[in-house]
This record gives sequence, structure tokens and C-alpha cells, in this order.
Amino acid sequence: RSSDLVARAERLRRGGDRPARGAMTGGSEFDFNVNHGYLEGLVRGFKAGILTEADYSNLAQCETLEDMKLHLQTTDYGSFLADETASLTVSIMDDKLKEKLLTEFHYFRNHAFEPLATFLNFITYSYMIDNVILLITGTLHQRPIAELIPKCHPLGSFEQMEAVNIAQTPAELYNAILVDTPLANFFQDCLSENDIDEMNIEIMRNKLYKAYLEAFYDFCKSQGGTTEEIMCPILQFEADRRAFIITINSFDTELTKEEREKLYPTCGLLYPEGLRLLANAEDYEQVKNVASYYAGYRALFEGIESGTGEKTLEDKFFEHEVKLNVLAFINQFHFGVFYAYVKLKEQIGRA
Repeated sequence: RSSDLVARAERLRRGGDRPARGAMTGGSEFDFNVNHGYLEGLVRGFKAGILTEADYSNLAQCETLEDMKLHLQTTDYGSFLADETASLTVSIMDDKLKEKLLTEFHYFRNHAFEPLATFLNFITYSYMIDNVILLITGTLHQRPIAELIPKCHPLGSFEQMEAVNIAQTPAELYNAILVDTPLANFFQDCLSENDIDEMNIEIMRNKLYKAYLEAFYDFCKSQGGTTEEIMCPILQFEADRRAFIITINSFDTELTKEEREKLYPTCGLLYPEGLRLLANAEDYEQVKNVASYYAGYRALFEGIESGTGEKTLEDKFFEHEVKLNVLAFINQFHFGVFYAYVKLKEQIGRA
């Protein structure tokens, strides 16, 4: 159980979690363990509690949410639904899964030294972006803020969230609310006096993610070593995935090719030539042709036709993301395991 693991790890920490003199060879590995070894060992222990293929097979046989609850009690999730006396709903289960992840993540963050603390902060920024966009979109559709806040992801919560609905333009949103949040650094390219509408919201989302991914990539690259080796390919894939999806979703919209190109993150494998080709693509087949120049992406597009097939392109992208995150645990002495753990835990909620 995760709670038992945390307790045991905390006792170990209090008793001395520093490696014994001479236990490690290689200065960088020794330094890593001094400051971050305890939390890396803890997250690897938590990873062992992620649902297995056999668990998913059993869950697929469940006919009701109560059946799922009974099966989950035999896993690392234990009695996480024990306090729920009302009838189970998908929303309740999703909230409880997020609550469990939040508890674990806060433990990591509260015990982290720099630069791991900054790395963990970067993980939360993507959820902050999603929350801001959700609140703006909900407000545009005249949904009450009290109804929207519970739908926000807890990893991306911040104090000023409830005031997002007062902004009428991106500039107002920044000056009145986001200037004092970590998202301020990513918002510079989003500033405009245009009214917030559906198109501008989507452009804002993509510009924020572009700035975020590029900053996160630069940070991981600056760490060097195994953190760079593991995290940079993961973030490169995420950048390229967004470029492909932005391109496909922009067909038959008012977005021009020049505007589309400005939304592409420039830290992926597609940069620069692939992004230039995507910017000029006019249909799905041309996007697929761009992907064919890159072996890893060619395989993801194979067997998929636009709108048909057993698996969508999103499904293929998601499977590849999961593989990258699983592979992150093969190496030691790096921050990538924390990112991978959060993303793999998200998979359980999606399933």
C-alpha cells in the first residue's frame, strides 16, 4: 500500500537516507542520491503499485462500478473509496483517483530540493494551463464559476483561479490575474486586446503550451546527464504531437498557414524543416506524408485513415507516450521518473 510505503520511507529518511561513504562510485550519482535519492526510491516504489495488464483485464470484466471498487481493493488502491457511502459515479471515482495522485505529488514536492523542486513545478504548469482554458471556455458559455472550479485538475490549482471569469481580453487576463502566477512567463505571446472567443481561446491554449514546452525542454537540457537523455525525447514527442494535431485541427478553419506555424513548439524533432512542411500542408494526406520522413512518426500514422480504423491517431500517440514513460524507469539517477509516474497514473483515470 502506498501509505505504508510512505511511512517506511519516512522512517528511513529520519534514520539517515544518505548513502554510506564509498557506497557509490561516480561523483554525479553520489550527489544525486544525497539530495534526491530518497524521493527517487519512493516514486519507484509507488510505480510498482500502478495497475498491471492483468488488473485491466479484470476491470474490463466488471459490469458495475461496485465491481470495479471491489477489484481495486485488491490492488495498491486499497480502500481509497471506503469513505464513499453514496452510490458510486464515474465522477466520484475520477475525483478520488486525482486526490490520491495529488497527495503523493505534494509529498514529493514538499520534500524536494532544488533543482528537483523546479522540475516538479514544471509538471504542474500544464495542468494550470488546462485549468485556465477550461475556466475561460466555461465563462464564455455562461457557466457559473462555482460549477467550473470542481472540474479543474487539482495539480493545476492556484489562488487566482476563481477570478479568471472577470477578464474580457487576454491582456486583462494577464494584467489582472496571471501576472502573479507561474504562467506569467508563458503568457507574453498571448497578449492582445482582442475579445476572448472560441478561436482566440484555442490560439491562447496553443501559444501557452508552446512557451511551456520550450521552457521545460530548455530546463531539462540544462540539467544534463540522464535527466536530459530521458526527458528531452519525451518533450520532443509532446511538441511534435501538438504540431501534428494543431495542423489537422486547423483544416477548414479561419486560421491561416502563417498563424498556424506560430503555434508550433520548436523543441521537437520536426523543427525546423518538418514544421515548415506542416505549415504548408492542406489536408490529412499531406500531414501523413510529412510524418513519413520520420521513422518513429511514420509508424504511428500507418494503418490509420482519417476518421476510420480501430485506432485513431490520438490512440497511437497516447500508446507511444505511455511507452516512453515506461522506459523512463529503466535508468536511474534522473528526474524523468517523476514526470513519467504522474503521466502513467493519469492513464488509470483515462481507462
